[in-house]
Amino acid sequence: MVLGFASRVALASVLSPTWCSLSAESTCSQPSLSRQLHFRNTSKVIFRRFIIGIAFICTWNIGYAWADSLESALMPGQVIQGHAKWEEDCAKCHKRFDKAAQTRLCQDCHKDIREDIDRKQRFHGRLKEQRECNACHTDHKGRGENIAPINESTFDHRQTNFALNGIHADPRRAECKACHKPKVKYRDTPSDCLTCHKKDDYHKGIFDSKCETCHSDKAWKTSSFNHSKDTKYPLLGKHKAAKCESCHTVPVAKEKTPTTCYACHKKDDKHKGTLDRTCETCHTEKDWKDTPSFNHDKTKFPLQGKHIETKCKACHPDQRYKPTPVDCYSCHKKDDYHKSVFGEKCETCHSGKDWKTSPFDHDKDTKYLLLGKHKTAKCESCHTVPAAKEKTPTTCYACHKKDDAHKGALGRACEQCHTEKEWKDVHLFDHNKTTFPLLGKHEKVACKDCHADQRYKPTPLDCYSCHKKDDKHKGDYGEKCQVCHTDRTWKEITFDHNRDTKYSLNGKHKTTKCETCHKGHLFKEKTPTDCYACHKKDDKHNGTYGENCGDCHVEKNWKELLFDHDRHTKYPLRGKHIGLACETCHKGHLFKEKTPTDCYACHKKDDKHNGQEGKQCESCHRESSWKTVTFDHNKSRFLLRGQHGIIDCKKCHTTLLFKNISLDCIGCHEKEDVHKRRLGKQCESCHTARDWKLWDFDHNLRTKFLLDGAHKKLDCYDCHKKPMEGKVVAPTVCIGCHRRDDKHDGGLGPQCDRCHNTSSWKTIKAGSGAFRNR
Repeated sequence: MVLGFASRVALASVLSPTWCSLSAESTCSQPSLSRQLHFRNTSKVIFRRFIIGIAFICTWNIGYAWADSLESALMPGQVIQGHAKWEEDCAKCHKRFDKAAQTRLCQDCHKDIREDIDRKQRFHGRLKEQRECNACHTDHKGRGENIAPINESTFDHRQTNFALNGIHADPRRAECKACHKPKVKYRDTPSDCLTCHKKDDYHKGIFDSKCETCHSDKAWKTSSFNHSKDTKYPLLGKHKAAKCESCHTVPVAKEKTPTTCYACHKKDDKHKGTLDRTCETCHTEKDWKDTPSFNHDKTKFPLQGKHIETKCKACHPDQRYKPTPVDCYSCHKKDDYHKSVFGEKCETCHSGKDWKTSPFDHDKDTKYLLLGKHKTAKCESCHTVPAAKEKTPTTCYACHKKDDAHKGALGRACEQCHTEKEWKDVHLFDHNKTTFPLLGKHEKVACKDCHADQRYKPTPLDCYSCHKKDDKHKGDYGEKCQVCHTDRTWKEITFDHNRDTKYSLNGKHKTTKCETCHKGHLFKEKTPTDCYACHKKDDKHNGTYGENCGDCHVEKNWKELLFDHDRHTKYPLRGKHIGLACETCHKGHLFKEKTPTDCYACHKKDDKHNGQEGKQCESCHRESSWKTVTFDHNKSRFLLRGQHGIIDCKKCHTTLLFKNISLDCIGCHEKEDVHKRRLGKQCESCHTARDWKLWDFDHNLRTKFLLDGAHKKLDCYDCHKKPMEGKVVAPTVCIGCHRRDDKHDGGLGPQCDRCHNTSSWKTIKAGSGAFRNR
């Protein structure tokens, strides 16, 4: 501002008038030489003053280091205190020649406002009209100016994220400054109850900070909290009269308050924890001392037999109830006559009814039947160690390993040769019952030729393991000798390509040499079976028809084609399609995979309807002839009835854009409407499509206004005078039509029918009382 004032003073001194300042005697009207001298002297004075003014301005500008640009030199005034640190940097808020950039620059600093606008939240985000920032907030008004004033009496708090309800909405009870503290942004004001009402918290934080769970902003002392409905813990019995603080003793939320009896009543536990913590098993909320009879049968160990008469302390010494073992052996170990030989599962043989009575049956109760010599064997003979029945082996070798005369050479399946009846009674071993029956030449082979050193298992079952030395093919045909040879005679070949492989030899393949297809003696495992793998070099199509040669060609003769479009594709050729060249539809030799099958894909250019009727051309057209149309109009939204069934399509459809046609009568028949729309647009109310002149409209049946008396003789247009849109609407009260006939000028009201009737207007009903009290 000082700079602007100095500049103006300098310019004023430069441009002040000096034309008439030479002497008192000189006048502006003197011509000639004196006037010329006056002009010359004046020009010199002006020029000197101009130079002095320019020097003054430059000196002034150099003297003030903060005026480092044209903008700072011309600044209209100081910015507010909050913007003071950017006062020298005009570009922080302004962009030359771009007024629209100012709002963006504002929001670069005020990112929270930009986020509100983007998310349409809080005050700025809910403004119906988003304006430039400087429309409401103008700066350069001085350090102490408030450029974001709020009218507390008119401000709509619903525009924020905290609508004022209840007491908050009453300005007499809740002033703005009560919630909005100095030096805290309005948007940063907390919205939870406890922040403002912490001093009012009667519970001292015991019930967490969610005041709204019980209280409302309508009345603080009115609480809608119902412990039974609002929590998962209904209050029953003695709990109904208990104070809240009795259970909620520390500042924790309701979710963390324990709901088990033991959590609160641990100090009242007379059992010292020996009966676990499920107090409700015996106690109720009605009365702590009211204990129902404990039912042992509801535990994991029902009392049966001798246990029913046993005293509790016999199993629960020192009143220690849990953990109490439920297995027999834990209590009856001292009574174990078997000294743990049969394991610890006493209940397998004994019962709680009587210890000495054993129902154990080895054949029924185990998976191992006692047969032969096993019936008379003592239990201890097999059950030699303290192990349960599950761990006792059931194989012969496990017990009779010491009796094995073969020293394990024949394996451990003793039962293949021996029986339980008598160990030495060995039945005839049948090799054919093994996984390798002896057939052909193998029947005469000595056992030791295959089972060297009497090692029977594992013995290989494949030919090659024994006959590798006999392989004349040197491994070229693999190791599956049985594919071609038999064990009856080695030289007899039984290989049949059609039977023994998945690829039958047909046509030209029958006379082809094996080596032609089986390169390097690689046969079934790696030889491809598809045509293209061998005949790729013979493909005249260069791969354009794919690799499934068998779709068109046969093995009998390569040039003989059997491709049938109807059979081999999902698109049979019909009508005009039969005579078309393949290239017409299959562009670039792309066939089944990418060729579309719908009409519209190929015939879009032929669509006279411009897509109005959709892309399902086949709904109306056929492949035999494009112009032959099979469209059934009665399947459309407009059924053809009466006269519509015989008129030419072009009468209604003047173009091929069918969906532009109106479906209501008046759309086509407006020029034939003799009523001039005075009876509305719904022609079908009276007329039919069968014959326009036949109509059966009955005013008494079809409307709510019966025609009687003089109304029967009236013409329709006497009442229906104006054109109407949609349904017919006409007044049904007398005064609606007879206002001009009212001799009373409205003095007796609009209810004419109280005195008059439709038969004769002048006939007055007796006793109508129309003039009563008048």
